[in-house]
Amino acid sequence: MSKSDKSKSNSGKTKKKADRKKDGKEMSSQPSVTEDSDQKTTWYSDGLRFECTQCGDCCSGEPGYVWVEEAEIAAMATELDMPIDAFERKFIRNLGFDKSLIEYSDGDCILLDPKTRKCTVYGARPIQCRTWPFWDSNLNERKDWKATCEVCPGAGKGKLYTFDQIEAARKQKSV
Repeated sequence: MSKSDKSKSNSGKTKKKADRKKDGKEMSSQPSVTEDSDQKTTWYSDGLRFECTQCGDCCSGEPGYVWVEEAEIAAMATELDMPIDAFERKFIRNLGFDKSLIEYSDGDCILLDPKTRKCTVYGARPIQCRTWPFWDSNLNERKDWKATCEVCPGAGKGKLYTFDQIEAARKQKSV
């Protein structure tokens, strides 16, 4: 599948906040399960399958954001054996009070090796990357998961994650 075939909402990067609006209103990014409900009230209560193929597809495609916190920046800098300030100058863009990884002009994450298509900081990748594909935007409805499975070769295959494992990943960061 080419990068142009991928949907922005189903790549490993989040869309701009303005792009997540419908009819001028912010769309809900939470799946149809509430904090006080049990797992029987959600469509993925029996779990979902996922096995990362390390294809790099979720690290490329349409422009977006990979939001990072200070601890994640420090971990990635350590992984690359770089001082934090040098890492930030090379790989991070400041967006107001928030920080995101820089992208190449084609939308590829700056930490995706262009030759091998592998993440250069895989062992210390940000939470947003670690929790893919178990994001609110991919779990809202069964059709969202189906769309994710169409663009991610590991979604819907491999290890079966339980409802509790999915929810633990989903709640780490709202994406």
